[in-house]
Amino acid sequence: MSRGDTDPARSVSAQLSDVPDEIRDFEDRFVEAAGKAGYEQASCFALRLAMEEATRNAFRHGHADLPDEPIDVAYDITPEIVTITVRDHGPGFDPTELPDPTAPENLARPHGRGVMLIRAYMTDVRFNDTGNEVTMTYRKPD
Repeated sequence: MSRGDTDPARSVSAQLSDVPDEIRDFEDRFVEAAGKAGYEQASCFALRLAMEEATRNAFRHGHADLPDEPIDVAYDITPEIVTITVRDHGPGFDPTELPDPTAPENLARPHGRGVMLIRAYMTDVRFNDTGNEVTMTYRKPD
């Protein structure tokens, strides 16, 4: 639910289907809200990248056996902090079991860097116990 165009804080939740235009529109609105809340271009890049990677992972991995099932996405934007939560309805995974994408045997692989990128750009990244929900926090740089 949006708090209004004059308030820089935004709180939105939605269910997204694996439809590229729908996902892109949602991400565009998210980045626009972050910009209106005072986040600079570099911060908006980091926020978009984190949301893109998390939603892509939810569909590609979490919903590999659930192609028609939507995922749940929510964000809360204040002038100081952004929180994004992405939840799929799959069985989950153990994030500590992910292969190291910087290991020599993984460098040529075209996938497997999403969680690493999310962790690099976000201030805090937490997975629920099941591993089917990620909550990412970004603090505006001073």
